[in-house]
Amino acid sequence: MLEVLNHPLITHKLTQMRKKETGTKDFRENLDEIAELMAYEVCRDLPTRPVSIETPIGPTTGFELSREVVIVPILRAGIGLLDGIRRLVPTAKVGFIGMYRDEETLKPHEYFAKFPSNLDEAIVMVVDPMLATGGSAVDAINAIKKRGAKTIKLVSLVGVPEGVQAVQHAHPDVDIYLAALDDHLNEKGYIVPGLGDAGDRIFGTK
Repeated sequence: MLEVLNHPLITHKLTQMRKKETGTKDFRENLDEIAELMAYEVCRDLPTRPVSIETPIGPTTGFELSREVVIVPILRAGIGLLDGIRRLVPTAKVGFIGMYRDEETLKPHEYFAKFPSNLDEAIVMVVDPMLATGGSAVDAINAIKKRGAKTIKLVSLVGVPEGVQAVQHAHPDVDIYLAALDDHLNEKGYIVPGLGDAGDRIFGTK
């Protein structure tokens, strides 16, 4: 499943991020706010279980999450989505996977991986602002599945059809959530119109 979250607040904040004159502080803050807005929608179908509780007035039955959530940012840009999601799901555990893209072949390489022990029972959210070629997402999901994950959601800010198709072909069981579906990739593998290199803009490294 692909879901593009067409929400006015998300669209407004994404527009601010796309502007080339937007500085690191505003870029990072808008990304953080979009992550929280997206998390609300991504979590819409999380399973719950009934629980008996006492209110100040008397007993009742409420509902609580029945499965743990694990957030896995793809380093380094994925860190920009982490805090916004954790504000909405503060009990979520966090894993990390480091991927870098070969500038000549555009193929991703794993250089770091650290995960909680309960991936097989958890709902795992793989987060990365950009879904471009899809190579990093596909490889990250491969690595997470090898460690037992069965229920995976991919959460990205901006994607293109090429990246979506790559993930859907390799992992048809993974739901994809985007704030925007852009037009295409250019010859350097960047999203058009996109917003530039998300990692550089988040951390001010370029």
